[in-house]
Amino acid sequence: MEDIHVRPGLTIPGEEVTLSFSRSGGPGGQHVNTAATKVELRFDVDASRSLTDAQKAAVRQHLRRRITVGGELLLEASEHRSQARNREAVLARFASLLAEALAPPPAPRRPTRPSRAAKQRRLDSKRRRGERKRLRRPPREG
Repeated sequence: MEDIHVRPGLTIPGEEVTLSFSRSGGPGGQHVNTAATKVELRFDVDASRSLTDAQKAAVRQHLRRRITVGGELLLEASEHRSQARNREAVLARFASLLAEALAPPPAPRRPTRPSRAAKQRRLDSKRRRGERKRLRRPPREG
């Protein structure tokens, strides 16, 4: 199998990924009963030679719900009717999930405060709006 390009500087060798095929459920008539179109991808995170220990930890943390007890990342694709398209779909999903898991965390948000001028503009605007509404009222008799 060909190598899987995850992001610049990281390519997973094809021999680290195992693909298996089985019959897919759902609609499709006779075709679905005879063709093994469902694709299952298995990737042993701990045994991978292409990931550093820090990257393995990040993948295990980010994708913990998709990793089996044995430490294998498990993905399936059966949305297409052909095995080739399901194979492309599962490989693309694998690459995007790994890239997402290995992306650096976003910078923490730094809270900001409105400037003095912005506060003054807001108060002036409120004052003008109140004045406009007050002038709309009917004159008081008295």
